[in-house]
Amino acid sequence: MSGELSPIDKAKFVAAKRAVDYVEDGMRVGLGTGSTAAWMVRCLGELVREDGLRVTGVPTSSRTAALARDVGIEVVSLDEARWLDLTIDGADEFDGNLNLIKGGGGALLQEKIVATASDQMIVITDAGKEVEHLGAFPLPVEVVPFGWQTTKALVEEMLVSVDVLGRDTSLRMNGDRPYITDEGNYILDLHLGRIGNARQLSMVLNQMPGVVENGLFVDICDVVVIGYGDGRVELRDINEGTVETDRLEFVEDDNLFRDLTD
Repeated sequence: MSGELSPIDKAKFVAAKRAVDYVEDGMRVGLGTGSTAAWMVRCLGELVREDGLRVTGVPTSSRTAALARDVGIEVVSLDEARWLDLTIDGADEFDGNLNLIKGGGGALLQEKIVATASDQMIVITDAGKEVEHLGAFPLPVEVVPFGWQTTKALVEEMLVSVDVLGRDTSLRMNGDRPYITDEGNYILDLHLGRIGNARQLSMVLNQMPGVVENGLFVDICDVVVIGYGDGRVELRDINEGTVETDRLEFVEDDNLFRDLTD
């Protein structure tokens, strides 16, 4: 498999493979959305099929739900599960305090609801997602379609008074039409460059009429699992204040992920 994967895909794979070690028999697990989370769902499905691991998955998007069912994971809604043991998801950026920007895949609302309904959130990522200050990746903000242009104008006006480097905003598109989330909303992408105070910005955004949720995950992530292209894995636990390293070996004939296109 190592000959088939790019270094970035190897990094995603080893992070995902190591993260599923946190899953124990009988757990209720939040399943993230995005390319890195898709590796995790495949790894978890392998444990279910081949090792008999019993888990109940709560997906954060319709596409994650479809993938989980395909690989043999029992899927239920959050209302059915009520509370989760842990959530494993990816991130678009993370800083030294394990604060995140999420929502590049358009599922930030369900991702945040599921993550905050969990005893623990584990983020799987590659080293390239670590930043000194959040904001290089555009910050997604989910807004209701009604009056979205007014909401956009209010957001742009608000950005003048907060500590950010840039203030450009754009409506996320899907071809020639607005991108629609699973909840039927639009997404504004805020091109901020640098966010000086993520907690303040998150609170101010969520107080604005028309804003449903934003992609800043502050004080939600407990552990980040960072994968590297050579098989190394670094685990940072913000609560324990620990950093551990590990290494996973690639199996050349392992084609578990050859049809994974996400």
